[in-house]
Amino acid sequence: MPSLPPILQIGEILISSDILTEQFCCDLAACKGQCCIEGDAGAPVTLDEVMQIEDAVDVAWGDLSATAQAVIDRQGVAYTDEEGDLVTSIVGGKDCVFTYYDDITDQDSGQNISGCCLCALEKAFRAGRSRFCKPISCALYPIREKRFSDGTVALNYHRWVVCKPAVEKGRRLHLPVYRFLEGPLVRRFGQAWYDELCTVANELRQQGYME
Repeated sequence: MPSLPPILQIGEILISSDILTEQFCCDLAACKGQCCIEGDAGAPVTLDEVMQIEDAVDVAWGDLSATAQAVIDRQGVAYTDEEGDLVTSIVGGKDCVFTYYDDITDQDSGQNISGCCLCALEKAFRAGRSRFCKPISCALYPIREKRFSDGTVALNYHRWVVCKPAVEKGRRLHLPVYRFLEGPLVRRFGQAWYDELCTVANELRQQGYME
C-alpha cells in the first residue's frame, strides 16, 4: 500500500491523514467520561460559545455540584489559561464545571454503568431546554483544531491513553474518525466541506492509499 501524505488539504482546511485512517468510537461504558475530568485546563471555547453557555447556565444549574456553582459565581463559566486560551472553568484543578455524575445503560450490553461523568449542558440540550449542546472542541474530540497566526486552520488527531477503549471499539466497528465525527464536523465546517472530505477519502481508498 502506498504511503499516504501526513497532511492533506480539504478546501482551505489542513487535516492530518490520521483522521481518515485511524478508527475511533467513544465507549462511555468503559471510560466513564474521563476526558471531562482529566487534564489541567477546561475545554477550549470561543467568545461566542461563552455567551451561549452563559445563556444556558440557568437550565443546567441544578445538575451542577455546589463546588462548581461556587466556581461559576466567582469567576464565570470560562477563564484564560496559562497558554492564553479561553477555556471552560474547572473544579479542583481538573473537572469541567459542567460535569455531573450519573448512571447510564450500556447500549451494547444493556448493563447499568454507575458513576459516569456526563455533561450538564448536553443534558439540557437533549431535553429541549437549551439550544446550546456543548463546546465544539468537546464535540470534535479526538480531533483538535489549531488556528495559526495567518488564519490557517489545521485539524489533528489527538491520542490519549484514556481513549484506548474508544480506539478498540472503533476498530471493532471499522469506524474511521471522520465518520464517527460526521455530526460535529458538519456543525463546524458545513455539509459541503464534509462531503468534499468524504470524496477525497473515497478517492484515496480507490487509489490504494487506504483500506
